[in-house]
Amino acid sequence: MTPEQIEIQLVACAVAAACALPGAFLILRKMAMMSDAISHAILPGIVVAFFLVGELHSPWLIVGAAIAGLATVVLVESISATRLVKEDAAIGLVFPVLFSVGVLLIARYAGDIHLDTDAVLTGELAFAPFDRLTVGGVDLGPKALVTMLAIGVANLVFILSFYKELKLATFDAGLAASLGFMPAALHYILMGLVSVTAVGAFDAVGSILVVALMIGPPACAYLLTDRMALMMVLSVGFGLLAAISGYWVAHWLDASIAGCMATVVGVVFLIVVALAPDRGLVSILRRQTRQRWAFAEKMLTIHLRQHEGLPEESRENRSAHLQEHLRWQADFAVDVVQRAVEDGFVVERGGFLFLTDAGRALASEAVVDA
Repeated sequence: MTPEQIEIQLVACAVAAACALPGAFLILRKMAMMSDAISHAILPGIVVAFFLVGELHSPWLIVGAAIAGLATVVLVESISATRLVKEDAAIGLVFPVLFSVGVLLIARYAGDIHLDTDAVLTGELAFAPFDRLTVGGVDLGPKALVTMLAIGVANLVFILSFYKELKLATFDAGLAASLGFMPAALHYILMGLVSVTAVGAFDAVGSILVVALMIGPPACAYLLTDRMALMMVLSVGFGLLAAISGYWVAHWLDASIAGCMATVVGVVFLIVVALAPDRGLVSILRRQTRQRWAFAEKMLTIHLRQHEGLPEESRENRSAHLQEHLRWQADFAVDVVQRAVEDGFVVERGGFLFLTDAGRALASEAVVDA
């Protein structure tokens, strides 16, 4: 690998880790769309900052974008606090308005300047190694790498410092407030970190990949564990996996690096959705199948239990009766009887079905539960 390839992957990994940490809280707080909202709503902040400094590549444009992101969070929270609309609706109201304001300002006063393209809304990882940070004649590496490492460390320090408070405020804000933890302040600080993280990453990787890395890896982790600490570790792990594998997919296909990374995030999520041990589609299907057979066996034992005290000529303990009285198909009835025999609930003698002690216990338990 060339030094440039290594640096591109390092930048991608730094972005993935920095985005995954606050992204886990967005998933848990059901605010996944906040990252997308911020990616649109920062445009007026960029425009206003450009009007003030008059320079397209000034770092003040990033500051303006961060302020606009924080303003988005404040407006969303203020609208949702009225309880007239839910938080998702508030997000859908705020970011189109702010984005539209930015578009109007560009169209009216800066129509010949591509503020959104050259500032932060789009980025290209392939160019990251060529934008260096030099201090006192010493090359510290790509600016994007230094920036995202600093943001990632800030996110990690905040989460580690207030982990218990954040955890409590995330799952029970009322209890956190009663204990004096100020959940509102924690929320705004967290959303501020989300805003700064998103804005800092836009210049390197673009808005689409930022949203993908902030939501996709934590969503995968959420399906695999109920432990918050493990979820955050898995989120970072999935983000790093998407960053590195996405780069090499792009290298192999000669395609967009950010596009391939976002695609890998989607593919990994689909795999987790299908194969997650407890919440995956395969696991759910298997559990539903087991429940279906278990219910059928209970129905069989109840049916046989009801006819145990009747005269022999009135008993309906043959497989043919199951089709008539339980409305089962012949093949299904045969399979249920076979499973019940294998599980020790029923024995078959001379074409008739008889309950075992275990079968009677299952029938009695099912009737009591009902």
